[in-house]
Formats: sequence, C-alpha cells, structure tokens
Amino acid sequence: MELLEKIQHLFGSYGYSVLFFGLLLEFIALPFPGETTMAYAGFLSYKGHLDFGILTILAFLGTTIGMTITYFIGAKAGLPFITRYGKWFLLKQDKLDKTQKWFAKYGNALIFIGYFIPGVRHFTGYFAGIAAVPFRKFALYAYSGALFWVVLFLGIGKIFGPQWNAVFHLAHQYAAYIVGGIGLLLIAAVLYRYRKAWTARSTVSKPAPVRQRQK
Repeated sequence: MELLEKIQHLFGSYGYSVLFFGLLLEFIALPFPGETTMAYAGFLSYKGHLDFGILTILAFLGTTIGMTITYFIGAKAGLPFITRYGKWFLLKQDKLDKTQKWFAKYGNALIFIGYFIPGVRHFTGYFAGIAAVPFRKFALYAYSGALFWVVLFLGIGKIFGPQWNAVFHLAHQYAAYIVGGIGLLLIAAVLYRYRKAWTARSTVSKPAPVRQRQK
C-alpha cells in the first residue's frame, strides 16, 4: 500500500487522533510521516471533512508533548543512555553524531529550525536535554518552532487544495531555506526597529542649543 493510501486509511479509521498520536510518536523517534500527514489533513480541511482549528491544536499538542518527553529523557538519562539504547527507538549512531555536530554549531537555534531539517527534528529534544538547556529557553524555541511547522504544513493542504501534493514536495525540499530566509528578515526587522527607536531617543535626549540673548 502506498504511503498516501495508508494515511487515508488511518484518517478514515481514527480521524483526528491520527495527527496527535502520530506526531507524538514521531518525536520520540518512531517512524511516522508527520509532514505528509499534516499536509493531507489540511487538504481534508479544505474539503470540509475536518476542522482546521482542531487539527492545528492537536498537531501542536502532539508535537510539543513529544518534544518535551524527549527533552526530559535527554536531561535525566544523558548521552550514554541514548547511545546505548537509542537503536530501539531508531536513534542510529550516525544521526546522533550529525545532530550533535549541528547542535554544537547552531546552539539553541537548532531547536527551532530543526523541525524543517529531515533526520534532525527527531533528536533536537534529546540533545537540548543532554546539553542542559534551561527548560524555559527550550520551551520558547521548541514550542514556537512547533507552531510555525504545524501551521506551515497544515496550511499547504488547506490553501492549495487539490494541488497540495506538488506544493508539499517543494516546501519539503526547501523548507529549511525558507525558514532561514524568514528568520533573517525577522532579525533585520527587529534590528531596524531597534535602530529607529534608539535614534528617536537620541534626538529627544539631545539638549536644545542655548540661544544667546541679543543686547
């Protein structure tokens, strides 16, 4: 049975719960085609079979709960446990090494952008816990990234309707670049607003010139 046929069968049998439990299990590193499933679920919403708001909430909860579980596994068990027993959860050594290098290079930002990198998003929660990233900081990156990721792929199906599959493949291929570009634009916008505000404050605080009285 083709992948899409399997997803169609799952939704026909289990409805909304497919998205919640599927994404939760995916982030514990069990095989589940999360992005394809979300895009197809968005298409079902386009056709009026499922509610987009409910899909978004369930997908977000499944993703964030899965990420949070892996964070605490990494924090409590540490790297030796993941290295020794990770194979039972499809955490292969080469992928662990790859994610560890990426985490060392990009730091906490990888928690956010990792959602859009195939073979990486399943491990970022573990490494955030292993690296002892404070939970509040982890939650900020992980939960905001989850919302962006979920809305993007559900939105593909919802917005593009019958063309969702073609658009999905393009988005899947270039997602990391798209997110990187958006991130740079956001940083540029924040810096611009900060510079504008700083310039305005400097102008206000600048003392007015003293005018000499004419004799």
